[in-house]
Amino acid sequence: MEAKNSFNLTLGTSIIWLAIAFVWSLNIKAYDKSVSTFIVGGFMLPFAFHISKIIRTTWTMKGNLLQPLGLWLNFAQLFYFPFLVFTHIKSPDYFVRVYANIACAYFFPYAWFYKTNLFSIFAGLISIGSLLIALFATPENMYLIPLMMSAALVTLTILLYMDSSRKANWIIEL
Repeated sequence: MEAKNSFNLTLGTSIIWLAIAFVWSLNIKAYDKSVSTFIVGGFMLPFAFHISKIIRTTWTMKGNLLQPLGLWLNFAQLFYFPFLVFTHIKSPDYFVRVYANIACAYFFPYAWFYKTNLFSIFAGLISIGSLLIALFATPENMYLIPLMMSAALVTLTILLYMDSSRKANWIIEL
């Protein structure tokens, strides 16, 4: 329960995605927006780590046999990066859509890891939401994808906090 469903990660990530929305609202080339997104996205884990210190969640749980699996789940997303690089080179207008899809795919296995379906539900919602925005919005409005991503992650964070509190209360009652 010390990790509290890792809502420090979703909270930090929601703020980073808000910064990415700002990048995609700028009047610069999509290629430059993609590069800037890579740079801003690089702050995701350090930012989440610092948030975990502020809200007093545990970043790693010593003695948890599943802890190494969490690290492997983080590394698994690296295999999606060739798709991201391809999109960056061939179709930078849609880079942020692919990046959002990689991010939501990253969250999916945590439904099992933290024993909450919220991660899998939001992975699906974000994936479908980013697809719909990419299909109907103009390239100039691709900032709507990271904006939607940020809003979805704020909502997920609130629900994860509530779920974590419910689980903590349930354990106390035992």
